[in-house]
Amino acid sequence: MLVALPLLLIPVVLYNIVVLSNVVSGGDVNLAAGGADAILRDPIFSIPMASGTSWNVGVGDLILLLSLILLFFELLKSTSSQKVAIVNHALSMILFVVVLVEFLLIKGFATSTFFLIVTMVMLDVLAGFIVTIISARKDLDFGGGA
Repeated sequence: MLVALPLLLIPVVLYNIVVLSNVVSGGDVNLAAGGADAILRDPIFSIPMASGTSWNVGVGDLILLLSLILLFFELLKSTSSQKVAIVNHALSMILFVVVLVEFLLIKGFATSTFFLIVTMVMLDVLAGFIVTIISARKDLDFGGGA
């Protein structure tokens, strides 16, 4: 039954852990979007580039990279017509509602990083429903005679 869980739940949980652990560990209790942005953009490591500058990679960047990779696999999963795919679509819709509520109502979640995660979850939901509708239309026999 773990196959039915949306893979994009992983980056959502990681984002929640990163942002909310700062609040619990004595960070700013009134965490605003600026505080969350600082946490996500704080460089973990730096990669020197050929241009002479360095590319700073933060937690938010890694979460977005993971989200994009998992979105690819979610889109592949949405093309299956197994019964578990319907459960996956329903759970993806629930996840979308949860992340949309977090984005709109909880401080620390109104960041560009989380907005992009919300958008990826929405694309997963839309792709799942569109693929299901198209495959159902192809399976529908209009009957026509003898």
